[in-house]
Amino acid sequence: MPTVTIQPSGKTFEAAVGSTILAAIMAAGESILHKCEGKGECGSCHIFVQEGRKSVSKIQRAENEKLDTIPGVGSKSRLACQALLGEENITVELLGFGSGF
Repeated sequence: MPTVTIQPSGKTFEAAVGSTILAAIMAAGESILHKCEGKGECGSCHIFVQEGRKSVSKIQRAENEKLDTIPGVGSKSRLACQALLGEENITVELLGFGSGF
């Protein structure tokens, strides 16, 4: 099971391989915006994967297109509802803002 570290809180927890980052964060009791309930339609769960990006699932076309509509997106950006955990530990940064949709 990979260990997920949340920034800025520093909270660390184990999560199941193959679960979405959103589901893992919520299961750990951490608060994260997710207006469309994990469908990848709103962009409100935009996060930065600071460490362990190669272990996270590859970005799919629909997620990439949604990220293109969000201000502040960078090379570490993912939608927590679309990114699946791999076997390596990751560190994610919760941004505290969404796309406004």
